[in-house]
Parts: sequence; C-alpha cells; structure tokens
Amino acid sequence: MTQTNNPPEERTTLLEFPCEFPLKVMGKHVAEFPATIVAVVKQHAPDFDEATMETRPSSTGKYLGLTCTVTATSQKQLDDLYLALTGHPLVSIVL
Repeated sequence: MTQTNNPPEERTTLLEFPCEFPLKVMGKHVAEFPATIVAVVKQHAPDFDEATMETRPSSTGKYLGLTCTVTATSQKQLDDLYLALTGHPLVSIVL
C-alpha cells in the first residue's frame, strides 16, 4: 500500500488579503463591553485602531452594537478572531 502526501485542502475565499474587514459585534450594554472587545480584537489584529470603532445602542438600550474594521491579513486570522469573539461570554452575536 502506497501513501500519497496530498497537501491539506485550503478553504477558498473570495477575499483578497490584506483587506479592510468590518466585524459587527453585539452584546449586553455593560460598561466593560467596548474595552473588552477592543482587547480581543487587538490580540488578533494588533494594528486595530480603537478610535475607528463605531458604537450603536439598541432601541431599548439593553444591547450595544460595535463595528470594528480590521485590516485582515489572512482567512486564518479572521477565523481565529471570529472564534475568540463568539466564544466570549459578553458577546451575543458576531456578523
């Protein structure tokens, strides 16, 4: 029996890297939410400028939406960032 060393399949993407990529993050409107999200984003995109983050409270004020636009360098970076954000207890949804 012979083995072939096929390269692992890479996920195809329509994005061309580097690119500007907006992430919309929603969570409960608590004081530490924006700073916490900035910290998570900067772990995966160190050049993220928090001054560019847009904030939008829900109509009831119970939730806060943040838009963080990062300079994405790879699909893996985006996947890792998405997993970190969706796994955080303060985050309700990431788009």
